[in-house]
Amino acid sequence: MAVKQGDTVKVEYTGTFDNGEMFDSSEDKGPLQFKVGGHEVIKGFDNAVVDMEVNQEKSITVEPKDGYGEPREELKHKVPKDKIPADVTPQVGQTLGLQDPQGRVFPIKIITVDADSITIDANHPLAGKTLHFKIKLLEIL
Repeated sequence: MAVKQGDTVKVEYTGTFDNGEMFDSSEDKGPLQFKVGGHEVIKGFDNAVVDMEVNQEKSITVEPKDGYGEPREELKHKVPKDKIPADVTPQVGQTLGLQDPQGRVFPIKIITVDADSITIDANHPLAGKTLHFKIKLLEIL
């Protein structure tokens, strides 16, 4: 039986960059469960499991357009230092959590620090990156 849109699946996976460096894996977290076509994972990963059979393994490459997109300049903002919590000493490369009005927390990265302000980048850390995945379909639920 092959995976089709709307199925819920469990997979094991390892994600790497072009240079072979691993950025994510289900090895320590356990299998990933998601609804195919449910917008729960990136498009390229979602599409890759369609037509897979239980115990089948495959390797895929996901370009930015089917992953986390290209970095967007409008997601970079200058913020006055007095808006940063007093217990935080901002440093270039540091990641902070930014809470939206719905209470969700998003990572933001500090890209510059000057006397009065910092510049933050709210792009997803994997934006603009080509991603490689090894996927094994464990189960169709």
